[in-house]
This record gives sequence, C-alpha cells and structure tokens, in this order.
Amino acid sequence: MKSRIIRALGAVAATAALAACASSMPSPPSRVAQAPSRQDAAADHALAVQASAFESFMRRARGIDAAFSGPGEVAQALQTGAAHEPKELEAGMIAYAALAALQEPRFVAGLQAGRDHAELARRLAADPEAALDLPGGEAAGARAAGALYAQGGALADEGQKVRKAAYSVQHQAWSKAPVSDPAGRLSRVKRISAQGYQPAREDVGRLSASLSQGERRAGAASPVVARGVALAALSVLGEGARGRALMSEPKSGMCLRMAKLNLYQCLASARPHYEDIFCLGQHAMIDPGQCVVDATRPARVIRRAALD
Repeated sequence: MKSRIIRALGAVAATAALAACASSMPSPPSRVAQAPSRQDAAADHALAVQASAFESFMRRARGIDAAFSGPGEVAQALQTGAAHEPKELEAGMIAYAALAALQEPRFVAGLQAGRDHAELARRLAADPEAALDLPGGEAAGARAAGALYAQGGALADEGQKVRKAAYSVQHQAWSKAPVSDPAGRLSRVKRISAQGYQPAREDVGRLSASLSQGERRAGAASPVVARGVALAALSVLGEGARGRALMSEPKSGMCLRMAKLNLYQCLASARPHYEDIFCLGQHAMIDPGQCVVDATRPARVIRRAALD
C-alpha cells in the first residue's frame, strides 16, 4: 500500500499538472495500515508541499551559472536566487528532513510495531528530541542531517563561484555600468520573495531523486533534525496534524530571515552590475546555504564556532 506521504506527493504533482510523475516516487517502507483522517491527510500533503518548496529552491538556486555575459543574465539570476520566502524555506527545511528520515527502514518498522500511538504522539509533539531515542531514531536523524547538509553545502559552494565572478567579470565593460532602475530591481526582488512556492512539473521527480541519494551524517542531532525526525514519526503514527508546532526553529529561522534582509540591504546600495552579482552570490546563495548547513549542527557547536 502506498504511504500517505507518497499520496501527498501525488497531490503536489497534480497541482503541477503532472500527477503521473508521482507514481515514479520510490516508496519508503510501508507505513501504518490505517485510513488517515481528513486532518492528517491534509497535514501529510502540507509536509510534502513544504519539502518540495525547499528542494526546488535549493536546486534552482545552485543551478545559477556564474559565467555571466550581460545584465539580463544577472537580472534573471537575481530573480532565481530571491525566489523563496524565509519562513516557507524554514518549514520546508524541516519537512525535507522528515521525508529523509522516513527513508530509514528500522525507524519506520519500530513505529509500526508500537502500540500506544496516541501517547507517543503526544510526547513527540511536546519533546521532538524524544524521537531520536526511538528504535532507529539516530539512524533516521543521520539521514535527515546528511540530506540537509548536502543541500546547504552544495548551494554555498555554488554561491562561492558566483561571488568570485563578481570580481572576475569586471574586465567586461557592461559589468561596471550602473543598473538602469535600481529601485525597480529591488522592488521586483521583494515581490518575487513574497510570492511563495509555485509547484512546477518536474518537482516531484526531483524531490524523489534527492531523497533517494541516501546521504547520512552521524553525530549529535540538531534541533532542526530532531524536529524532522519527530515529524516523520508523527506521520507514520497517523498523527501528522500534531506536527504543526514543529515546523519552525528559532535560530535557523532567524538565520534565513537575516540572509534575505542582507540581500535587500546589499541590493539597495549596489549600483554597477558586478555589485549585484556579489549580492547574489553572498546573500542569496552562500548565506542561506550556510544557514541550512548550520541547521544540521548541535547548538553548542554553532556557538563554539562563532567564538573561534
């Protein structure tokens, strides 16, 4: 029987006019054989949409080509790099961690074997770190951390290339010319940022492929990873609706909001096109990518790194 999460991904595909793609999504181990309530089906659908919003932004942003040859390419790349709303990306990051955790068979099997699902669900909603103590919980956390680390690291690496291009491109005369309408450019970036996720035809298949790569990152789990594993457990238990409060994490959320604010401030003061390229590489790619990487680290590690 298809899992509820896979059916929810099918709904995402239908929204994007490609419902047939959902059938290619490789199913994680079979889930609790019970009919989901309407409320929990809606929660699982939201989880799938949120994860797809995260994966699609990270994929498109890291696909920005640093070989700029004119202002039009810079403007288009800025729109791509700005195309996320920070709160939506924060929730999507946690949802993506949850779907990665669901790829751990022992974790899912252990939850299926349990008895008092309602009591366990109440405990997980109140204390998400308890999910890591469940059978297979640490392994599920390693999958979630690895998947997020791979996404964030790849975006930050591509951002480094774009930021470097802000210097190398200056041998081309067009890069030193002023942006023709800087106020309008900033307004467009802000408008795109606020639009939210728009499902595309290829998103379900791309989400499937990224989750099937099986990245793992062992070690103490971060608050974001713990929330992701708890969300995965709640979904298996048929209690997905209880996970709404787990869809944000203060430090990671603040990091993503500051990255976007810094992008706006950078563009507000940028004038020649090469400065736009710098803003793009640093604040639309490196900064959010690093936020996702940091979201996989225990809080104490982040604090110690800041003091080094």
